[in-house]
Amino acid sequence: MKSVALAIEEPTPRGIAAGIARLITSGDLAPGDRLPTVRALAAELGVSPATVSHAWQTLSGAGLIVSRGRSGSTVRSAPREWLPLRYRDFESGTDAPLDLSRGTPDPALLPGIGEALGRVRLGAETASYQLKPDIPELHDLLRATWPSPVESITVTNGALDAIDRALATLVRYGDRVVVENPTFPPFIDLLEQYGLEGVPVEMDDEGMLPDSFAAALNAGPRIVLLQPRAHNPTGISLSPARAQHLAELLRRSRAAESAVVIEDDHSGAISVAPDVSLATWLPERVLHVRSFSKTHGPDLRIGALGGARDLVDRVVARRLLGPGWTSRMMQAVLFDLLTGAADRVHAARDAYAARQAAFSRAMREQGIPLRVGDGLNAWLPVLDERAAMVSLATAGIRVARGAPFQLGVGRPHVRVTVGLIDGGMEEIAVALATAARA
Repeated sequence: MKSVALAIEEPTPRGIAAGIARLITSGDLAPGDRLPTVRALAAELGVSPATVSHAWQTLSGAGLIVSRGRSGSTVRSAPREWLPLRYRDFESGTDAPLDLSRGTPDPALLPGIGEALGRVRLGAETASYQLKPDIPELHDLLRATWPSPVESITVTNGALDAIDRALATLVRYGDRVVVENPTFPPFIDLLEQYGLEGVPVEMDDEGMLPDSFAAALNAGPRIVLLQPRAHNPTGISLSPARAQHLAELLRRSRAAESAVVIEDDHSGAISVAPDVSLATWLPERVLHVRSFSKTHGPDLRIGALGGARDLVDRVVARRLLGPGWTSRMMQAVLFDLLTGAADRVHAARDAYAARQAAFSRAMREQGIPLRVGDGLNAWLPVLDERAAMVSLATAGIRVARGAPFQLGVGRPHVRVTVGLIDGGMEEIAVALATAARA
């Protein structure tokens, strides 16, 4: 990112505002970029804080920046305000011929739902608002395929719905939540929405680092939020040995003796890693979430939440005061797909694994060593995120900035949705390697 102070030709409120506006217009300041504090910029320019504050007011009035008091000021995101903060970052920018920023599955690899819809009876499936939320056949199939024995399961409208409902019943304002760093940006938005403090844990190729995890537990968290497989954005999957180690650390922690683990298995059957859960060792303290968006289609909006009965029942009871349940007709469609389209999902898993391996190989040939990831995404280190984005834009490629995935200020990265690369891997790797060094 270009220095803000160097772009200011006249240290007056109008001159400061004009210089920053030029940076935003040119793209040197991207939507979501954090601006220097008023005092820091004033000191660098040799002016009073009031002078910079007046410039900030001008920029805010023009709709170019957003000021949040002590939280600082950022460049306003162009997308609509109804999008959560970190979602807006993904919606900003211009269209690109090859968009690898979304983290979505390849539509060509999803099973078709047309025939499944034809086989489901389209009628009034609900005679009472107090019926059990899940259709029995789907419930039984989920229980049979869960990663560990489970007391209770309920169907939700996707993984984020399940996590949101769980947080709503388990946390209070100011509670601490242990979370992987980097992590899925909407998790950070959820923490901020509930007034929670994220406690970041660093990762290696097997998942959360034990020493970092143990230190985070000393903060007395209420929740541990993790992604056991195909971690977004890194593509890391938690090894069984590491999962057992983390469970043992949690069991022994007095500061976190009441903490509940929420696991987001968002990629499910397209992951090539073993299906692991800390519930194998801590069944009474784990809520495991499974989504079917990556495997069977985002628009199904179906996930499942399983764990100890007292925890799951609290989520079900709270949900009955809102949406009530997930459409039983759509549950029937999912059951049909789970029992009739398994070969298609397995083929998608193999295709994504092949693309990940080809991507890693192509990047190594460009002098950038990357592990073979799991699932859809890869986490590419770069020298400068904004410069990398601009470099890729000139090549017709769009990726996701790394900053929204990180708690605090981390090393610059971009996230690449490798699962969408079907051909041209070598040319894409060249563009990505060039961008990484920009």
